[in-house]
Amino acid sequence: MKGGKLISSTMRLALVLALICGVIYPVVVTGIGQAFFPFQANGEMAQVNNATVGSYLIGQSTNNSHYLFNMRNDSASGVDPDITVASALAQAQVIHNSTNISLTYLDGLIHNNTRYSMFFFGTAYVDSLSLNIQIIDHFHSRIAVYGKIYDGLNTTGS
Repeated sequence: MKGGKLISSTMRLALVLALICGVIYPVVVTGIGQAFFPFQANGEMAQVNNATVGSYLIGQSTNNSHYLFNMRNDSASGVDPDITVASALAQAQVIHNSTNISLTYLDGLIHNNTRYSMFFFGTAYVDSLSLNIQIIDHFHSRIAVYGKIYDGLNTTGS
């Protein structure tokens, strides 16, 4: 008899803990996140022309020569949107060649958006998605002739 009660008690405890940890806790935490931090809880999505073009938290996949991209070897995780300044400056030449956007403008944009991982002592980096959005904002008409920037974003307005 004692063995049956022990198994029954153990199963009830396992069920209660599974319910608490697997259902109640995630629902409560998600609800709090959505209520108080909706932008962050939804992945910090970047919008251009009312179209979602990416997330400020995750690097974007593009091989379009009109924009900066994360080559997946610049960062520790390989998915963040940050690239080194050296990589951004090298890509600026490619962007200039494909769009005729001034190298001076691109270099200035990169340097004005440079951040450091540890104050001024760490590696200098830039957020490729933020820079691409700034390029789109300033050179929309020049870039529009190339059609889509990222999947789902049409810069021609049609």
